[in-house]
Amino acid sequence: MNNSTGSRESRHLSVHIDRPVAEVYAYAADPANLPSWAQGLGGSIEKSGGGRWVADSSPMGRVVVDPAPRNEWGVLDHDVTLPSGETVYNPVRVIADGAGSEVVFTLRRRPGMSDAEFERDAGMVAADLARLKDLMERA
Repeated sequence: MNNSTGSRESRHLSVHIDRPVAEVYAYAADPANLPSWAQGLGGSIEKSGGGRWVADSSPMGRVVVDPAPRNEWGVLDHDVTLPSGETVYNPVRVIADGAGSEVVFTLRRRPGMSDAEFERDAGMVAADLARLKDLMERA
């Protein structure tokens, strides 16, 4: 994971999901499930070499996702390499919240990103988390 981004503005977006943390983590940690709740990746994602995943139909074009290895701490961090070659580090955690879970996504403002672009990205992440909540609670 490329976490040497320096000091920049971050925003923590979260959602409570009324499902056990192990269930939420197991679903969200499987990159094959990303298109069902992470709309920024488009409608499909395929496994590539070296544990990487490729989404060819994202709104940004072809992106490569490098997820953190499965772990016991609920860490869902992942790098997304954009068509420009820029890699964006996305810290994500699934943590226990009573009998349920909380999923926390740390959105970081990229260099040169306007206030409007940052707000747009925050809205997209919030919508993704709401979709994950809906999928998990309907299961």
